[in-house]
Amino acid sequence: MTLETALRLAATHSPILADIAAQERGAHAALTTARAYPNPDLQLGAGKSLSKFQHIPDGQNNAAALSQLIELPSVREARRLGAEAGIVAAEASVSDARINLRTSVKQAFFEVLRRQEELRLAKVNLDLLMQIRDRVKLKVKVGESPRFELVKADVEVLAAQSAVKSAEFRIIQARDRLRAIIGAPLAKNFEVPQEKLLPPDLPELDELRKELLERQPVLKVANAQAQRAEARVQLERNLRIPQPTITVGTNQDPDWKLWQVGVSLPLPLWNRRQGPIGEALAGLERAEAEKRQVNISLLGVLDQAYGRYQIAKNQVKIFETGLLRDAENAMKVAEAAYRHGERGILEFLDAQRVLRTTRLDYLNARYELQAALIEIERLRAIPPSPGEIL
Repeated sequence: MTLETALRLAATHSPILADIAAQERGAHAALTTARAYPNPDLQLGAGKSLSKFQHIPDGQNNAAALSQLIELPSVREARRLGAEAGIVAAEASVSDARINLRTSVKQAFFEVLRRQEELRLAKVNLDLLMQIRDRVKLKVKVGESPRFELVKADVEVLAAQSAVKSAEFRIIQARDRLRAIIGAPLAKNFEVPQEKLLPPDLPELDELRKELLERQPVLKVANAQAQRAEARVQLERNLRIPQPTITVGTNQDPDWKLWQVGVSLPLPLWNRRQGPIGEALAGLERAEAEKRQVNISLLGVLDQAYGRYQIAKNQVKIFETGLLRDAENAMKVAEAAYRHGERGILEFLDAQRVLRTTRLDYLNARYELQAALIEIERLRAIPPSPGEIL
């Protein structure tokens, strides 16, 4: 299960993308609705005419009328602007969903890698402790060491075996999470190969902020929603102007045939749309506030992610420039001293425990750095490379 395969499967099977794509199609349909003209009304009637005079015969009456509402251009324009803003918001939501899905897949993929590496370190530690236990057992057998040292070594081996079991369980959890994000049926015990880690070098924080404000689709969604709310205010205000309905009809009785042309206008006497206009204005204020909140929130998340990135990068540098090497050298010195009888088993086990902890901390720091880089990549809204599906 390579990262490329995981991204391709997620793009094909993820229900999140299917949901967002359906919303985008709905937004385009809403524009078609906004551009549509109102349908005319056709009225037909027929009846019998009864005369009051004996010399005038009874007869048949027929009536027909066609009415057409004439929408004002300002009303149509406001409705169109609102629908177009909805399309912009839907397209930005699709981009945001794809970016978030790509981020989730990468995070879950590297989490599996991290757990696999933890298991490898746990097995290496277990093998080393079993070798130490065998040496101690031999020394106890020939009487060179007290039995307490063997008990201590056995306890360390049991703890290492428990760590291996825990690491195996964490791998299962990480695989389940990746499988759930992808949304496709996968083999139960799939493994992921080692992928090239993201480079740890990033632009300055100010440059990252600028990229976020320019490309982040969540901000585009918020801006489009504000424009949509503003278009609704315009629509409600324009609807205060009466829109005429033109009617053309004919009435026919036994003696006469009448043609009529009329215009009807609703009179805004009792209802001047104060309520709908007030609701639209409140919606606009809310959209503007949400836009500001999204801006503040995203910049705050970026600052936090950049702080985690700096801490993790610092830690990795410390491990790689000496701490890891020092722990390995201390282990070698303790092992040599134990072999020559200069140190006891406790010092040897302590050195081994320090080395194990240092290696695990170095592993955690490396993948914490990757998690921060992936999160910053999401906030920067970097488009996929050529050939990438997500």
